[in-house]
Amino acid sequence: MIRKILVVDDEQIIRESLSYVLSKEDYQVDEAENGKEAYEKLLETTYDLVITDLEMPEMKGTELLDKIRNLSLQTATIVVTAYGSLETAISALRSGASDYILKPVEFEELLIKVKKLFEIKDLLTENQILRNELQRSTEDLKIIGKSRAIKNTFDVIRSVADTESTVLITGKSGTGKELVAKALHFTSKRKNKPFVVVNCGAISDNLIESELFGHKKGAFTGAVSDKEGFMKAANEGTLFLDEIGEMPLNLQVKLLRAIQEKEYTPVGTTSSLPVNVRFVASTNKDLAEEVKEGKFRDDLFYRLNVVEIKLPSLKERQEDIPLLASHFVDKYRKQMNKGIKGISEEAMRFLINHEWKGEVRELENVIERAIIFCNEDYIDKSNLPNSILGGDSQFNFSLAGSLEDSVKKYERDIIVSALESNDFNKEKTAADLKVGLSTLYRKLKELNIKI
Repeated sequence: MIRKILVVDDEQIIRESLSYVLSKEDYQVDEAENGKEAYEKLLETTYDLVITDLEMPEMKGTELLDKIRNLSLQTATIVVTAYGSLETAISALRSGASDYILKPVEFEELLIKVKKLFEIKDLLTENQILRNELQRSTEDLKIIGKSRAIKNTFDVIRSVADTESTVLITGKSGTGKELVAKALHFTSKRKNKPFVVVNCGAISDNLIESELFGHKKGAFTGAVSDKEGFMKAANEGTLFLDEIGEMPLNLQVKLLRAIQEKEYTPVGTTSSLPVNVRFVASTNKDLAEEVKEGKFRDDLFYRLNVVEIKLPSLKERQEDIPLLASHFVDKYRKQMNKGIKGISEEAMRFLINHEWKGEVRELENVIERAIIFCNEDYIDKSNLPNSILGGDSQFNFSLAGSLEDSVKKYERDIIVSALESNDFNKEKTAADLKVGLSTLYRKLKELNIKI
């Protein structure tokens, strides 16, 4: 795996020296001459490590560290400081920096520190993955409901879970397609092996083949080392291809071969590698219609659609809304440590009668918001947004502290409003906002918009 490092220093000779030494060790290195430029890069690109000077114009290293912490980035940090500023470096460590190094920089010492940081980060990631896998296998696999529509879904999951058949999960955005994919995996004989999610709509067309199949060093500009793709990562487990309808046509034939022949070819090589993977895909599109329009291969569609699990909308399972709402109340009152007991009858009537364009995910977002604003024993209609009460669902501008926070709130409201206007169709929303689909996904993550 290629490690990405951002070197931040206002002295060009130091930046270039550090970049040269790190690049020789096969790290991918970017540079920034001050904290402000570094922060802008961090908003656009994910880095594994930031190495930063403390004393810089425009934005000091300490302020940059604060911003990295506030963004909740999983990015390690090393501060570079002169011996006389050692106390400042120690203060930075208390504020969240991972390590420090003194000027003049001893390159061998720096490389040792970087290597150790990545080893620790790998261990922490592995532990987090194991904890997440365990949590998924228990709590997160609860598919809530008692309606006939959802019981039919349970029946199909039970029937197909322990087979090797490919499964296509269909339904509107927000109906819980990934939850069903997890249920298929964690109730199968592959449950102790990897469950790997690939969001086909969130990866740009020119990167998705490399991300899926991996690549060899030198396969294209920027391929400075071998990379194993999602296919290899999911070996012996389940590969969940979310939003499969967004996969480029030229890649669909290669995916078809991987499913049929149980082998794939990394970018930049002619050698095929065997793979033992159970394939599960999902879409909110009508793939049969996409096939007619020439946007999706018919042979891949039939190969994926061995078993279809069609998830019902909330309109088809209205009686499940109180159960789902109560489940989310329980989830978020525990997270926020609030003593809320439930939802008032009047508020529940509004929830039941609302047209949930964003489906279960929209309902969850509404309950989470209500928990935030509720200071009584029960959520009532005053805690619900205007869109649920039949009022104007458009955003209203209001200051939210600093200029930066206000701009983020304004941007979030615009995106949420656009999503609601397009029935939470992300492709249409991206087109309306005149941004790429991958940019929209990045904004959804950055602004914590769950859809």
